[in-house]
Amino acid sequence: MTSVTSSLWRKLIAFQIYGANTGVGKTVACAVLGKAFLTRYPDWQINYLKPVSTGPTTDADDKYISRYTGHKADCIFQFSDPVSPHIAARVKPPSDQQVLGRVSEELFKHARSVITKGKYGITMVETAGGVLSPAPSGSLQADLYRPLRLPVILIGDHRLGGIAATISAFESLTVRGYDVEAVMIFESGKLGNTDYLMKFFNTHKLPIFELPALPPAGDISTLQESMVSYYENVSQTSEISRLAQHMVDRHFVRLKNLERMAPEANDVIWHPFTQHKGRADNSILTFDSAYGDFFQTYPSPQPVGYDHTPEESRPIENNASLLQSAFDGSASWWTQGLGHGNPELSLAAAYAAGRYGHVMFAGAIHQPALSIANKMLQGLENPRLRKVFFSDNGSTGIEVAIKMALKASSTRYGWGNDSKNVGILGLKGSYHGDTIGAMDCSEPSTYNEKVEWYHGRGYWFDFPQVKMRKGAWVVEPPTGMETNFGQRQTFKHLDEVFNFEARDSTKYETYIEEVLNRLIKSEGRKFGALIMEPVILGAGGMIFVDPLFQRTLVNVVRKLGLFHTPFKQPLASTEIRAGASSAWTGLPVVFDEVFTGLYRLGRFSAASFLKVHPDISVHAKLLTGGLLPLCTTLASQSIFDAFISDDKADALLHGHSYTAHAVGCHVANVSLDKMGKLQQEKMWQIFQQSWQISDSSSTVTWSMWSKETVTALSHKEQVDGVVALGSVLAVSLYDESGSGYTSDVANNLRDALLRESHDHRWIIHSRVLGNVLYLIASMTTDGETISTVEKLLLTKLHDVGNSL
Repeated sequence: MTSVTSSLWRKLIAFQIYGANTGVGKTVACAVLGKAFLTRYPDWQINYLKPVSTGPTTDADDKYISRYTGHKADCIFQFSDPVSPHIAARVKPPSDQQVLGRVSEELFKHARSVITKGKYGITMVETAGGVLSPAPSGSLQADLYRPLRLPVILIGDHRLGGIAATISAFESLTVRGYDVEAVMIFESGKLGNTDYLMKFFNTHKLPIFELPALPPAGDISTLQESMVSYYENVSQTSEISRLAQHMVDRHFVRLKNLERMAPEANDVIWHPFTQHKGRADNSILTFDSAYGDFFQTYPSPQPVGYDHTPEESRPIENNASLLQSAFDGSASWWTQGLGHGNPELSLAAAYAAGRYGHVMFAGAIHQPALSIANKMLQGLENPRLRKVFFSDNGSTGIEVAIKMALKASSTRYGWGNDSKNVGILGLKGSYHGDTIGAMDCSEPSTYNEKVEWYHGRGYWFDFPQVKMRKGAWVVEPPTGMETNFGQRQTFKHLDEVFNFEARDSTKYETYIEEVLNRLIKSEGRKFGALIMEPVILGAGGMIFVDPLFQRTLVNVVRKLGLFHTPFKQPLASTEIRAGASSAWTGLPVVFDEVFTGLYRLGRFSAASFLKVHPDISVHAKLLTGGLLPLCTTLASQSIFDAFISDDKADALLHGHSYTAHAVGCHVANVSLDKMGKLQQEKMWQIFQQSWQISDSSSTVTWSMWSKETVTALSHKEQVDGVVALGSVLAVSLYDESGSGYTSDVANNLRDALLRESHDHRWIIHSRVLGNVLYLIASMTTDGETISTVEKLLLTKLHDVGNSL
């Protein structure tokens, strides 16, 4: 879903009226509130907005509000049939985006009006039916309006069964991230609904306000007189006046909280990956909420000097919302798969929290963990993998993988105490996480070289890179290594790069074998594992490794006899039964798919691009769709068997209190099911068609970023190369200094994307890795959003121009 402009103004207090059910008196409550606001704030502009209404126009709620209150009342979509909106609008229903867009436009008009007149205003947005009643499209109302995240007054149900309906409605709103600011309910008499609900909501520190029962029905003239009298009297009661003031106060408390967060954060928060020297408060972006692909951000502190009541301060502002919609261009550090605030994931988390809370995992099992283990084993389609180990994040999962691999090598080759000097093989520029063991698997860099306990333990191969330049895909060797790897190769389609049968790997094999012979025979070094990120190195700078080189490296390591001397322990019987294809040879191969796996590159497993199966595979990030931290490290039976012993000390003594926490595991099950459904239902087909090769029945590689835009970027004079695969887009900018990760050459482009364009209502929040600016979509990002982001990127790249 594309973004809707956030709806928060200083002088316009907008909130939604939700009902616990149909017929609970939402419109009457709005009329009472409207009269109360007019009485308490006679100079204010009071508005009523009904986005969707069903039934005859003569009985429409906006007409009713105008008749009894005299203030402005509008309806956007009116359907004549007095039935549920999804039925009334069945001929040509407006989309959710159309409804949201129109509501947003009306709120903007109200804000502009009060600001222009130098007044304050109230807008009440009344929904139709209950919290979970269908919208015209069939979506649930609570989901339809969630991007606006307006504060809510919930109208409770005063009828028989109303206690349950009211509490259920409250919980439905809460689990979706709404702020319910108050509850209103009509007198329930002997049913006692109000008394019970007052006690219930008191535990949530949520005020509840009771309305007198409506006058008895009579003939039309009598009823109208009675209702006029009812509204006059009730709107002036201390109870309703207190509610009106409460909503105003809550609005200004929200503003005050937003304004204080950045300065307070600068005092008490130690941010990751941040040099704090000289940092200003206004460099901290305040998140009010997030939904779909967008953050709702408060750009910077704005000292305005007001107290809780609006009369004490009249700040000058423009018509724009105080909140800014920002496209989450890094997919929140690569975690977002199904969008922020996804109601299905939220409900899944609530269910598992209610069913389990947290239960310890040592020597135990629960269904969510067993299910996700089986899903991972099945989805990876790797015949080697048999066991699943749980941890909490990618870096920890890599720690586990290192322990597994080194133990397996040490046990098989009988290194014993000499295993302390064993290193790993990897790729230059790779990075596998911030824990000590994971850092030791990477060469010295900005990330680790100043960490006191860091001791890079390994050898890291340089390699040819893949990128698009001037509209063509090139495989380019590192400067000065043309003799080792061959000259630059050019391909028309990215699929050709992955066509291993048509490409010659001889030079790669020769080079890798020569390096390993030198390291092991001449220098006497020991290695216990090969670890690498398949296809793209994430934190290293979104580097696209020639997949033929990675495939060749795995094959050489597995077959080269250097690692078989001395061979102290035979294969276990379980390995023999499993067959040679399942037993590791040479060295255990570890694939770090924390970033690249689980559909991030368009497939469940990035390993499938290389057509080789690792012995250990690590998966996190997208595992829970971006909601909770969870990681799985999967291993082959032959790796597992290295830990089988009569000695407890030989076991894999690794874990933490929240290992395989049930909430995360259950959310992961739902997340993988949802992403699998996206693939099965061909939700990405529109993106795949952009990359379809005309003379091919199937396309191996595709990107959510259009071929036209990627090609256009590759022709820009500031651009050294472009990478696009799955949801990932990376733009490498020329940097003559060659300073790598410490380069600031991409900062100007990043900052330009954060500045609002005159023709767009939202911005792009992105991250840079040295001279590389990258953008990552979630797996549910729609084509319209992608297209808008692409246009903004091309525009901003042109605008910054020579400054790069």
